[in-house]
Amino acid sequence: MTRQFDLIAFDWDGTLFDSTRIITRCIQDAVRDVGGTVPSERDAAYVIGMGLMQALAHAAPDVPPERHAQLGERYRVHYTAHQHDITLFDGVLPLLADLKARHHWLAVATGKSRRGLDEALRDVQLRGVFDGSRTADETAGKPHPRMLHELMREFGVEPGRTLMIGDTTHDLQMALNAGCASVGVSYGAHEPDAFHALQPRFVAHSVAELHRWLLESA
Repeated sequence: MTRQFDLIAFDWDGTLFDSTRIITRCIQDAVRDVGGTVPSERDAAYVIGMGLMQALAHAAPDVPPERHAQLGERYRVHYTAHQHDITLFDGVLPLLADLKARHHWLAVATGKSRRGLDEALRDVQLRGVFDGSRTADETAGKPHPRMLHELMREFGVEPGRTLMIGDTTHDLQMALNAGCASVGVSYGAHEPDAFHALQPRFVAHSVAELHRWLLESA
């Protein structure tokens, strides 16, 4: 089958990594620690995918800017305590292996920090799987398209040959801003009702469904 995309970029949390619930709880706990109004689960989940400080400021609008550094530190304390409880979604490794076998470039475009992503990628099962990555702290937070622009330049791939896969409207908006195609997944942080306005090629409701679509259509 003719390959439609040369570069496939994945969001991390909520798309490949089953981390939405823990991140949501860590955001709530961090806001509670600094005395802010604790966001609902829905509001805390909404900011997943943004850069950390952008996300925390959005989730806790009543926390003054001078306390944002403390807010970020409390989030990191809570996340570090739980990070080893988080795993890849079932089926992610076979999906990635099949895409590698078809010689797609595979990349990560994430709101995580470079340090946080590098820690996750140290897993022996992920060594050598991804050809490139960009994080919010070294480029720009989603939905700004800079992550995808840099990845496309790195691999010499045009927007029309690039696919972004993510679980949030931030991911799909970033793809739209970069002129790339996108696929949404409904099992992460955002409800898929808002996806359709952002023109994804497909919305997958499980990793298995995503796997099938990619083999047939990517």
